[in-house]
Parts: sequence; C-alpha cells; structure tokens
Amino acid sequence: MEAITEMEEGSSINIISSTFNDSSIASMMYCQPTFNPIDKIVELYDEKNALYERMLKEKDSVIELLQEIVKDKK
Repeated sequence: MEAITEMEEGSSINIISSTFNDSSIASMMYCQPTFNPIDKIVELYDEKNALYERMLKEKDSVIELLQEIVKDKK
C-alpha cells in the first residue's frame, strides 16, 4: 500500500517493466489452444445442421397444425 501512496511519477513504469520480462510477454502473445480448431469447426457445423433440422421439423408441424385448423373451419 505504501508503494502506491508514495509512488512518484515514472516509478510505475519501473514496476511494470520489472514485473514482466521478455519471456512472459512472449508467452502471453503466443497462445496455443488446448483443442484442435478444425475439430471445433466441424463440431459447430454439425450443431448448426442439427439445429436446422429441428427447425425444419418444427416448421412442418406448425404447417400441419395450421392445415388442420383450416380444414376444421370449412
């Protein structure tokens, strides 16, 4: 707490530069994912197709229901 309250102008730069060295900055900039991005794309594609199929089935059921309502009105 004293370091913050008694900080002089420019000393914050020294704290930041001494906290991070070149290797820690380099490791933050180079991030290797723990999953295969291609597998993730395929998974999302499959989920999209499944959702599309469910939406088509729902649309068909709504159309059938509306047709029954129209038949009953005649």
